[in-house]
Amino acid sequence: MAALLTGLQALLGSDNVVAGAEVSAAVYSPWTRLGEPVALVRPRSTAEVAGVVRLAREFSTPVVPWGGRTGLVDGALADGAIALSFERMAAVEAIDPAASTLTVQAGCVLETACRAVEAEGLFLPLDLGARGSATLGGMIATNAGGNRVLRYGMTRDSVLGLEVVLADGTVISSLNTLIKNNAGYDLKQLFIGSEGTLGIVTRAVLRLRPKPVSQQTALVGVDRFEALAPLLRLLEGELAGGLSAFEAMWPEFYELVTTPPAAGRPVLPPAFAFYVLVESLGADPELDGDRFNRVLNRALEDGLIADAVIAKSQAECDRLWALRDDVAQTARNGPILTFDVGLPIARMDGYVADVRATLARALPKATLTVFGHLGDGNLHLIVGADPAAKAQVEAAVYRPLASLNGTVSAEHGIGLQKRAYLHLSRSAEEIALMRQLKAALDPGNLLNPGKILSGPGSADVNQAAT
Repeated sequence: MAALLTGLQALLGSDNVVAGAEVSAAVYSPWTRLGEPVALVRPRSTAEVAGVVRLAREFSTPVVPWGGRTGLVDGALADGAIALSFERMAAVEAIDPAASTLTVQAGCVLETACRAVEAEGLFLPLDLGARGSATLGGMIATNAGGNRVLRYGMTRDSVLGLEVVLADGTVISSLNTLIKNNAGYDLKQLFIGSEGTLGIVTRAVLRLRPKPVSQQTALVGVDRFEALAPLLRLLEGELAGGLSAFEAMWPEFYELVTTPPAAGRPVLPPAFAFYVLVESLGADPELDGDRFNRVLNRALEDGLIADAVIAKSQAECDRLWALRDDVAQTARNGPILTFDVGLPIARMDGYVADVRATLARALPKATLTVFGHLGDGNLHLIVGADPAAKAQVEAAVYRPLASLNGTVSAEHGIGLQKRAYLHLSRSAEEIALMRQLKAALDPGNLLNPGKILSGPGSADVNQAAT
């Protein structure tokens, strides 16, 4: 260990290597477990990242990349590993207005990138609640989703090129700036969503879009689940491709974010079965506003919505979004267990009812709060329960998904938390191929080991969850 630390200090400088008793003070996240790394390193360039990886390989020490440390699946747990932080590789390197591209270092915070892009009259459509701390490298590594997936897709859909350090320290620099590039295998796809297990993303080229000049936002009340899918399809069809968000809130969530100590207050009465935040982005404020009002009036006439509040200013728009973003209020039911699942919209109502009934039978004191990006099939379930009952809660949430063509992870990744349930969403053949890819790219199992897949010679637990 002394030799490893000496090598890291020689490579990075002593100010960029934290070890010993100082590590505990430097390791903190309110979101996830980080463990006890043998060292925390802060490289300043891709060359230094490659040097760290080569040293780690020489001393057979795992490397766990750290971005904003906002994950929820223990994907950054670094017990006994080198924690490789990107806090000093956080630059916006270039914005190309002509090509509509953004080049960033992996540690660049999403909100920082969005502001830089908007200053150039362009738009980076990625958005999520942790925008002020989540890094683009971490979002790429987990293929994060967020609030505007319905129109712009997952993070994957915004990535044009990547620079990646492999397990042997080789740098793959594929900073493609073209939308169309069919020259052989699209290697970047191997690393997007791989949670740092196949390679470490150091830089990226992202696709930008024209900056919307109009934003129409409304909160609508819906009396029955059966109206949600027809409402979604009506909005998609009538808003000329402008629908960017369709965020559903079950009444328990709406109550939490509109009552003290939450800052929000009701903008619709607490009388509806569902509350949906609708957003449309466009290019003509007057025409877009008229279209938005017309389609909501039609939805009201058709009985798809029972009431609606339309934002008349940016402040009112922000107020509506603040309700949806105030996820921290779910901790009032704490201790809580958080889940991120995906399934067909038509099966959601029955699924939530099934989970609720199972929890009521097994854990009568448990609470269930549901919200999510319903437009793209993604629900978040927050269960308030004794942590000792975690296995029972996980079984209640995950077991039904296998028969519903669902997924145990829609946007948060697998990490350690969901590894034992991966087989509910992926076939044995798919998992076997994942293992082959891991063995080919990281034969020493040193890059974020144990995340997504169990290590060589160990077996996943909870297989009986099926």
